[in-house]
Amino acid sequence: MKPARIVLFPAAICVIAVIAGCATAPAPQSTAALRDQVIATERAFARTMADRDFAAFTSYLSEEAVFFSGPTPLRGKAAVAADWKPFYEEKEAPFRWEPAGAEVLDSGTLALSFGPVHDPAGKQIATFMSVWRQEAPGVWRIVLDKGAAACNCARP
Repeated sequence: MKPARIVLFPAAICVIAVIAGCATAPAPQSTAALRDQVIATERAFARTMADRDFAAFTSYLSEEAVFFSGPTPLRGKAAVAADWKPFYEEKEAPFRWEPAGAEVLDSGTLALSFGPVHDPAGKQIATFMSVWRQEAPGVWRIVLDKGAAACNCARP
């Protein structure tokens, strides 16, 4: 009888470990749910400008963020923060942006958000595209950002 106990005890431990591992593993999220997360994150990121909250703005920046804000890309959270700080120093926001949409990789690790940028009077002056990385479950930080001036082109 003792040999049977020796064999059954490790088998029981393995079964318990597998069940416990399955019970604590989070269910994978759909790309639609992740897309909703990214859009909500982009809206909260944009709200930092309206609220004049520079500290909140920097909390959305990845340490490796690259922003294309001129002829030379800004590399790293500190460089991006230093370049954007003047936008937060005036009493009124110089512009606002909002997401028009987003897409997420099937892996759920990267996402692209995009949308219009408006001046204080509401005129569209640019568009933006931002790449977000999920750095922890539900925590998205911006890694790449590029804007482009709005086209005043005649549409065919």
